[in-house]
Amino acid sequence: MKQIPSYLLALLTLLSAVACKNASFKKTKSGLLYKIISDGKGDPIKKGQFVKLNFILKVRDSVITTTQDNMPLYIRVDSSRADYSPTEIFPLLRMGDSTVVVQIADSLIRKGAQLPPYITKKDKISYIFKVVSMFTSEEAMNADRMGEQDKQKSREVSAVENYLHKNNINAEKTTRGTYVVVQSPGDGPQVDSGKQVSVRYTGKSFPAGKVFESNMSGPGNEPYKFVIGQAAVIQGWDDGLRKFKKGGKGTLYIPAFLAYDQQPGPGRKPYENLIFDIEIVDVTDAPKQAPAGPNSLTPAQQQAMQQAIQQQRQQQQQQHR
Repeated sequence: MKQIPSYLLALLTLLSAVACKNASFKKTKSGLLYKIISDGKGDPIKKGQFVKLNFILKVRDSVITTTQDNMPLYIRVDSSRADYSPTEIFPLLRMGDSTVVVQIADSLIRKGAQLPPYITKKDKISYIFKVVSMFTSEEAMNADRMGEQDKQKSREVSAVENYLHKNNINAEKTTRGTYVVVQSPGDGPQVDSGKQVSVRYTGKSFPAGKVFESNMSGPGNEPYKFVIGQAAVIQGWDDGLRKFKKGGKGTLYIPAFLAYDQQPGPGRKPYENLIFDIEIVDVTDAPKQAPAGPNSLTPAQQQAMQQAIQQQRQQQQQQHR
């Protein structure tokens, strides 16, 4: 189990101590519960500034996600709005402050929120934030974020490489960063840009190897078809499958930046490395696209076309006068 930084551990302890005593929290206009831990010495956050935050998201006794060993959170601070969101309290914070924010799941449901199935209406959703840095411009924030992204990619790559080394797995690293084990390269047409591939696969969590999805067998589990090079799948697939031909079999070890990156992956967490056992069932030419019709035009193109038709009609009417 990963260790939680001391300042976040202290906040978790505080949260546990006051979880059943809502009176120890303050309330925003929307009813959001919050508690700020501050020495009052940091500069106050102003409207329009950007902040860098570490955080923990907790439901019941389970930590759902944390920035520990992951990317911090970057947010632009606007005027406080009573929208029952954690961002409602950011204008109240100072540099170096920490805060605990609690949402009641039932209140979110009444406001029309769609919650994941693991959250029940009686649950409390707790956010723990720590203000790490403040930026007066978006350029400064983006420069800092790029540095953090490089660190995050290095962590993901190191995790995959350590796993492969520990398990004596000999994998080839592509130029884009996917690790590929070729069990059998195949002897048919090559997987390449513009080719339609049919793939059977089993997706596994990393590093536990727990299966989250598979179409390898069973009724209704047809091979997955898509065209290489058209951004139809995660980058690790588009990249790693090019090492195979029709009939090929192997395994892809995909760092998170080539999978779902900061978006929650199959395990409902951001920055998830993934494992896929794959089999290339077929490789064919991509199907021809149907000719473009009126419905395939963008709204702007449709408007331009309508204006051109209208102008043509006006010119014809003037010619007949």
